[in-house]
Amino acid sequence: MLTTRRVDAYHALTVVAPGIAERHRPGHFVSVAVGGPGTSMITRRAFTVHDVKPDYGGTVELVFTVRGPGTAWLAERRARDTLNLVGPLGRPFPLPRDPVHCVLVGDEYGAAVLFPVADALMERGCRVDFLLGGASADRVFGAMRARRMAATTTLTTEDGSLGLRGKVTDALPSVIADTRADAVYACGPMDTLRAVTAVAMEFDIPVQVAVEESMACGIGVCMTCVLPVIGDDGVTRMVRACADGPVFRGERVRFEDVGTIPFDALGAPGGGARHAG
Repeated sequence: MLTTRRVDAYHALTVVAPGIAERHRPGHFVSVAVGGPGTSMITRRAFTVHDVKPDYGGTVELVFTVRGPGTAWLAERRARDTLNLVGPLGRPFPLPRDPVHCVLVGDEYGAAVLFPVADALMERGCRVDFLLGGASADRVFGAMRARRMAATTTLTTEDGSLGLRGKVTDALPSVIADTRADAVYACGPMDTLRAVTAVAMEFDIPVQVAVEESMACGIGVCMTCVLPVIGDDGVTRMVRACADGPVFRGERVRFEDVGTIPFDALGAPGGGARHAG
């Protein structure tokens, strides 16, 4: 490991990992073993990649918040500690072939994964506008970097301590209209992604979402991160966020049924009928 730092309410770890850095694409994630040798914490923790640099042969930066003993252990790591990482994992964000206007919506530290997306979009000549939010000012991630790179940056906080008072989804309709957006990219809690998808659908523009589901293995074996997604054939399947995602077309995710197995999902006890909606 190279460095660890606090970024307001979050922690950022930079790890020397040339193999991961070389193959990384925006939207990929890594899984990290936590607890050290002999720990009882046997499941790995999944983190999206915030930044990749060529330094020291290749580094990746991970951003997270402390939620339990695993992330608390990770927050205590220091320079020269070693970490067990596997990656890059998952399917990355698809990028448009032509230069278009893109709004990137990040809620709290979900915003971290959007900065590599912004870089890739801008390399293709796309216009990038950021919409970042959080519960309070210290939970809005990446505001200064967004302002440096994007055409516009809109900030929201639920307590009004920074930018507009409210949630990112409250400001999204006006941002889409003002920027004449052609596409939306988003990452954050499921409730946010559900609302972002609804707004994008109202404007009839495509939306790509990186879902935040708990992933125990990160490689598609354990099936703890499944969620109902509608396929190209109109059939709902329980897919793995880690292997089939974490990026999905927002309108294909049945957000209202996340955490359940819909009766019309393929293979469900209800018979797996087609889902037309």
